[in-house]
Amino acid sequence: MNTDFANVVEAVGQAVDLAGVAIIVLGALAATVLFSVRSIRRRGDFHDGYRAYRQGLGRAILLGLEFLVAGDIIRTVAVAPTFTGVGVLALIVVVRTFLSFSLEVELENRLPWQPRPQQRP
Repeated sequence: MNTDFANVVEAVGQAVDLAGVAIIVLGALAATVLFSVRSIRRRGDFHDGYRAYRQGLGRAILLGLEFLVAGDIIRTVAVAPTFTGVGVLALIVVVRTFLSFSLEVELENRLPWQPRPQQRP
């Protein structure tokens, strides 16, 4: 494989990883700031504010995990598609998919195949 191409793909993979980490960090900071502002405004409604905080934080983590998986796929498949590398990638994807699934269930309070509850107007 051309070393220039490998270097570019590696750099792109690292940039996607960096974007994933930045999304998680910035999302956590934004959720924390929003939670703090909401807590100051509404002193008695902590439970709803906390739930919104957890949902915002969970969404940031989910999006960041998607970017991290994409970065792993880019580097593993495009640069060095060895059997060991693909096996490690598969394990990473399984673990991150389980984390994403768990976070989604936590955020939505339902399994993905269950219908969404009807929203009240």
